[in-house]
Amino acid sequence: MDLILFGPPGAGKGTQAKRLVAAHDIPQISTGDLMRAERKSGSELGQRFDEFMSQGKLVPDAMVIELMEKRLTREDAKRGAIFDGFPRTVAQAEALDALLAKLGRQIDKVVVIDVAREEIVERITGRRLCEETGREYHIRYNPPPPDVKVTQRGDDTEETAHKRYDTFEQNTLPVLPHYEAKGLVAKVDGVGALDEVTTRIEAVLPR
Repeated sequence: MDLILFGPPGAGKGTQAKRLVAAHDIPQISTGDLMRAERKSGSELGQRFDEFMSQGKLVPDAMVIELMEKRLTREDAKRGAIFDGFPRTVAQAEALDALLAKLGRQIDKVVVIDVAREEIVERITGRRLCEETGREYHIRYNPPPPDVKVTQRGDDTEETAHKRYDTFEQNTLPVLPHYEAKGLVAKVDGVGALDEVTTRIEAVLPR
């Protein structure tokens, strides 16, 4: 099964992807993680990524797809994958379709984790981090014990949260009609306990 988890930053895509990995025995694929690992490896492709990323430039889609093909042909991903935060543009969606077709595969489902802007802002601005252990808390959903010293990350501000949501609406949301035209999109309510959201996602997956 090849699955895309779709939604704004802070919707819980990464958290739910990890749960689906355990349930379906297919890997979570995050382009950001892959690019960082490739750079760290010092490979020829990683060096090409470094040229763009070290200057804060966007990596060309062709290079991202090259990296994606390298990952999808590894043994653990031959049965399927969970795409987290990719594709971000229509061009990337079309390139991913072509790559999967080349591998004799296709996207089976696009699950939209639906969370309103106001909820996203509250989630992001309420996050706290314990400097000593690295454990994450949330002042509403998972408050830290009184004796634990926590800090707020510099970019977890209301202004930044709105900017991230604006970027999602402008650049990534237009990808959805590409998959809606294929009848692959299912929306699930992303608000609630983690187990509840996972159950909603499982209910719309292909059997």
